[in-house]
Amino acid sequence: MSNLLNSLLTELRRGTLTLAVLSQLRTPQYGYSLVQLLEGSGIDIDQSTLYPLLRRLEKQELVTSSWDTSDSRPRKYYVLSEFGLEIYLQLKEEWIQNSKELYNLLEGKRDDESD
Repeated sequence: MSNLLNSLLTELRRGTLTLAVLSQLRTPQYGYSLVQLLEGSGIDIDQSTLYPLLRRLEKQELVTSSWDTSDSRPRKYYVLSEFGLEIYLQLKEEWIQNSKELYNLLEGKRDDESD
């Protein structure tokens, strides 16, 4: 694969990964459980990509984190904040609309022909 294609694919995936992660944080998840959930849905994400993304989302106040030290191995759990849930729902709606529009474009349909 060419460097250009790799670069474009990375750019395309960047926004989708953020939405995918937000979608799985309606219930508390720790890093590894999040990777498993995403991979179970066919979305591969490296921990080297996930943890910086989680830190950024936390800094943007979209997610909150807390430590669970009840097991022998402490785990940091992440969950959507109230603000994060609002943003996630808006992003989801926008994604669905954009996906429909893009699908129609890729299929060669015009607005007046769709659905």
